[in-house]
Amino acid sequence: MSPSDSAPRSLTCSGLTFAWPDGTPVLEDFQLAVGPGRTGLIGLNGSGKSTLLRLLAGILRPCAGTVRAAGEVGYLPQNLTLDTGLRVDDALGIAACRAALLAIEGGDASEENFTAVGDDWDVEERARAVLDQLGLEHLAFDRTVGQVSGGEAVLLRLAALLLRRPDVLLLDEPTNNLDTAARRRLYQAVAAWNGVMVVVSHDRELLDLVDRIAELRDGRVRWFGGNLTAYEEALAVEQEAAERTVRAAEADVKRQKRELSEAQVKLARRMRYGQRMYDSKREPRAVMRLRKRDAQVSAGKHRLLHAGKLEEARERLDEAREAVRDDDEIRVDLPGTAVPAGRTVLTLDDLTLPHGAHVGTFEVRGPERIALTGRNGSGKTMLLRTIAEEIEPLAGRVSARVPVRHLPQRLDVLDDELTVAENVGRFAPQATNNRIRALLARFLFHGARADQRAGTLSGGERFRATLATLLLAEPAPQLLLLDEPTNNLDMASARQLTAALHAYEGALLVASHDLPFLRAVGIDRWVRLDGRSGGTERS
Repeated sequence: MSPSDSAPRSLTCSGLTFAWPDGTPVLEDFQLAVGPGRTGLIGLNGSGKSTLLRLLAGILRPCAGTVRAAGEVGYLPQNLTLDTGLRVDDALGIAACRAALLAIEGGDASEENFTAVGDDWDVEERARAVLDQLGLEHLAFDRTVGQVSGGEAVLLRLAALLLRRPDVLLLDEPTNNLDTAARRRLYQAVAAWNGVMVVVSHDRELLDLVDRIAELRDGRVRWFGGNLTAYEEALAVEQEAAERTVRAAEADVKRQKRELSEAQVKLARRMRYGQRMYDSKREPRAVMRLRKRDAQVSAGKHRLLHAGKLEEARERLDEAREAVRDDDEIRVDLPGTAVPAGRTVLTLDDLTLPHGAHVGTFEVRGPERIALTGRNGSGKTMLLRTIAEEIEPLAGRVSARVPVRHLPQRLDVLDDELTVAENVGRFAPQATNNRIRALLARFLFHGARADQRAGTLSGGERFRATLATLLLAEPAPQLLLLDEPTNNLDMASARQLTAALHAYEGALLVASHDLPFLRAVGIDRWVRLDGRSGGTERS
């Protein structure tokens, strides 16, 4: 996996300014310069990471400023949807070349066919090798994409990029929806990259493969040498020093307040003494007036000196506090929907999914927590959609005995033209505007941010808005269906979600490749789908 040979490769932007059509600002006078190597771009949800990648890829046009890339740019978007009628060779971008090769092999030696082939006489062999490298050896060039899984769609798009051999590669959450084996293949491809790469991800293992970390915060980038682990260590040292500075500044403010108070007491005593001397008339009146005036001037200067020192100490404290990070985190309060132990929540009766995989028969009882695992394309997403009654099974029956809510992998619940608050209101028509906004504030949509159009949200913001919509919907869910819920979440938000699900008293059915997350939420049973007839294993 390497780019084409060319002049020194780089990616720069200067004076970049971008705002959404509704006026929501994202970047202003932004500067960035990235050279060869792997750069991990990190930041809180909503900081503008995905928007920046789209600007760098030319998908979005900036309001001002320039983006320059030395060489070809390849871009893997965060939310990828392939046309189901598209053939695999079309998705790989080699359909025209393959058609020309087949025509030449059939005896059509026209100049048009030779032009279409160019130097790519081995295109099929290279494409096959890339597909094999990414675990897509089962995809034939002539078949349509059809009902390819989300993970396979990501890998297919990545395969197309690798065949192009771009000089600059932009990856936005590339491990989303990938199973463990597919992630390992992607890690290998990233580790072998020697061009310019910028990767946005919350995947710790992937970010430990990068050469440097670029942290996007408050519209600016800070650079840290090394991988994510090195960044966290450097940040921990920095924050420890910042907290020590705050403690020292707080102590200085207290000291200056004490000294000012003591000085005021001393000055008051002097003033009283001077007044007594003046009243007793022990010296000539003119001398006494002069001394009184000098004492007042001296007292004023002394008071101003101490007050100035206190103000300086307070300013130092404010600066020190600004250096200490206190990032907001979502507060997820799942509804109190306790399910009695032993109560049947869901029954699957001899179920066969639309693509032919046979799930069979099993039940979910009480507040069980079941993890759906399996390779990409095994049917996890399709099973959740079938349970949620979004698609019909090929055979068998689904019986849900409690209210069900589904958080889909592609977060397509929201209407992009509506605001966040309006989207939530669609699913909870009885909820007051105040209640909706109070809930949204717990998901960091404060004030005007609740009026932001859903189409302008980042991946993490979209997740938060979708989760808020799910939780406020009526009736409250006693069975949650979650499809890759940690995709697009920053690490703080993922921790909050994990804690909330751990405290949830309803039943949970979750499809995820995030093993630490699954262990943390307390999975009771593991169900592995293999995508074939008789395709479930339980443990």
